[in-house]
Amino acid sequence: MLLSNQIELLSPARDAGIAREAILHGADAIYIGGPGFGARHNAGNSLSDIAGLVEFARRYRAKVFIALNTILHDNELEPARRLIHQLYETGVDALIVQDMGILELDIPPFELHASTQTDIRSVEKARFLSDAGFSQLVLARELNLSQIKAISDNVDAAVEFFIHGALCVAFSGQCNISHAQTGRSANRGDCSQACRLPYTLKDEQGRVVAYEKHLLSMKDNDQSRNLTALIDAGVRSFKIEGRYKDMSYVKNITAYYRQHLDAILNERSDLTPASSGRTEHFFIPSPDKTFHRGSTDYFVNARQVDIGAFDSPKFIGLPIGEVLKVGKDHLDVEVTAPLTNGDGLNVLIKRDIVGFRTNKADKIAEGRYRVWPNEMPAGLDKLRPNHPLNRNLDHNWQQALLKTSSERRIAVDVLLTQSSDGVTLTLISEEGISASHTLHGEFGAANQPEKALASLRDGLSKLGQSLYYPRDVHIDLPMVCFMPNSQVNQLRRDAVEALDAARLAVNERGDRKPVSVPPPVYPDTHLTFLANVYNQKARKFYQRYGVTLIDAAFEAHEEKGDVPVMITKHCLRFAFNLCPKQAKGVQGVKGRASPMQLVHQGETLTLKFDCKPCEMHVIGKIKHHILRMPVPGSVAGGISVEELKATLPGKKK
Repeated sequence: MLLSNQIELLSPARDAGIAREAILHGADAIYIGGPGFGARHNAGNSLSDIAGLVEFARRYRAKVFIALNTILHDNELEPARRLIHQLYETGVDALIVQDMGILELDIPPFELHASTQTDIRSVEKARFLSDAGFSQLVLARELNLSQIKAISDNVDAAVEFFIHGALCVAFSGQCNISHAQTGRSANRGDCSQACRLPYTLKDEQGRVVAYEKHLLSMKDNDQSRNLTALIDAGVRSFKIEGRYKDMSYVKNITAYYRQHLDAILNERSDLTPASSGRTEHFFIPSPDKTFHRGSTDYFVNARQVDIGAFDSPKFIGLPIGEVLKVGKDHLDVEVTAPLTNGDGLNVLIKRDIVGFRTNKADKIAEGRYRVWPNEMPAGLDKLRPNHPLNRNLDHNWQQALLKTSSERRIAVDVLLTQSSDGVTLTLISEEGISASHTLHGEFGAANQPEKALASLRDGLSKLGQSLYYPRDVHIDLPMVCFMPNSQVNQLRRDAVEALDAARLAVNERGDRKPVSVPPPVYPDTHLTFLANVYNQKARKFYQRYGVTLIDAAFEAHEEKGDVPVMITKHCLRFAFNLCPKQAKGVQGVKGRASPMQLVHQGETLTLKFDCKPCEMHVIGKIKHHILRMPVPGSVAGGISVEELKATLPGKKK
């Protein structure tokens, strides 16, 4: 478990290769999916890959957390239990879970982290989870600084908060629109992303407020300006979203926040990083260079109007200039930065982003280029002069990330002393772990002491091929001896090998946090379907802590009528200046927040507004054909399309 003075940078990884690079770029911990139940449908990893990653992470005292954060059907509990035991054997440090049924299983005693899907927004719920055995709590992204601090002050678990990446518009764990419309459950890692679709917004009289806009699509989270304030509010684990993101993204964003946090740590003697090593980056990190939808710090400081990416959910990049003229197979452009072959460029035509890859970019004047796309997109010929141009792929910058783009080394103090039958080299790592190796023999006095001492110091400092760098080199000998370089080099290599073994032998994996005495009581006695209770073990967990009435999760197909299929802090009335609180006395704005409608391709969702907590409820119901499908995770429902195809006559199984 994190200590109160430790600051953890937590990076995502789709696979073990990306995870290793995240660590090399400065991550203190990694969260990654295992072979199953990981809330990202196509981001699983084998046990052998996980084991190799754990061994690599140990070199830097970095942690590996496994996301096992889907809700589980009763038929999946035993496979999940077996998998958890196998994961424990690989050496992983913690499980990130949503389903409380896991706590009722016979599982190994490693740390448990409460997923953001557990929807932690109140002090009461956070305290309960902390007292029920969770070591780390991932708070809701919608909280402000005072709410975060209130939770941190009242729990003894570490507080984790998302600082960068894509934002789900709904409170995590409170969105069932994907399952209602497609049968794909977000709570089970298979979200269809209805929030990224275009919608038309209508008021209670049917008047169009916004037409074909991506009204539920949020800009990306960026808390880089709020890191100190978040630390002061009690956040200790700083989480980057993105288990679907590619390696360039993870390298870039990890490096960006490593540099920001290091700058804070250098000024704060009361804080220390949660892992070991000094990271050097061979590029300039920039969140603008990799995928994003614009940026917002969401609700951390206050509610803001401009948090949505309504025009497009795609990555348009940065403005780079203007299109001056469009030819048959080329464009003439004026830009504020040099272009190169391979750059990705785009323009916004009406509501569509039209992009193309630069096959060739010729400079025709200062700040002007003639660009030949790989393929000339339709519609460019209709552009008027001085149309805005964006670049969403900087080819040269991306190429730098495809190479070795960072180096991470552990500080060691080097001490050479005389022993009874030779000299002993001791290496002491920055964590205080030491290892020694003795070179036996008698060594005579050097004829040129100053030169010999310099040569000896230089030889002992050559740690470039190892994991380490010398922080201090101290030679404590009664006289300067002459030692052949070959022997010094071998002594150094043997000492490094001994230190490697000593550091790997130190197992710092934490244990399961015990349940408080007396045991906690859950804040509510009735749980609706929004609590996502999907199996008998989860039901038993809540009953043990005082809950008396428990409705089944939405995925159980028991909610057949109109219900909130999404609950969000994002408010479309506020976004369009139609909020009664926001516009008291403004003509045309009623004092009551009447319902509105969202329309997509003929399907209508009702919006209701709960103004006391400032929440918007998207009302809908599950489609009839989905009710006829097997519930997710049941034996029949667990068969994949490929497995079904294999049962057809003439198909190989």
